[in-house]
Amino acid sequence: MPDANDIFRGVGIEIELPDADSFLKVMETLTRIGVASRKEKHLYQSCHLLHKRGRYAILHFKELFQLDGKSTNFSADDLARRNKITALLEEWNLIKVKDRTKLEPQAPMSFIKILNFEEKKSWVLSPKYQVGTKRKDNETK
Repeated sequence: MPDANDIFRGVGIEIELPDADSFLKVMETLTRIGVASRKEKHLYQSCHLLHKRGRYAILHFKELFQLDGKSTNFSADDLARRNKITALLEEWNLIKVKDRTKLEPQAPMSFIKILNFEEKKSWVLSPKYQVGTKRKDNETK
């Protein structure tokens, strides 16, 4: 029987936000963290902040596809990348992780590109998922 308290259906890492301003800070910060194509200066956002019924979670974009009932190839590397990004957000005091045991394993920093705020102007930032919008099936992979 599914856990009625598990509104995120077993995906993502549930977090708390320290204050009202944190939501937008975390959202913006996540746009600057992901996988980069350095040649083209293109950054693909890895994780998103999901708000559901007054609760929050950090999810890899492939986990969001899972929540939408779409097929995806969420891998161990994706999980480790999500965990590292979440740990960094907590280290930077932007969030508080509810269950720290979910932060393992973590990817090495070499698996993640972080742009500073000034750099983002010279890069193309691409989310692989748009929270709140419907996507066609062929756009999920």
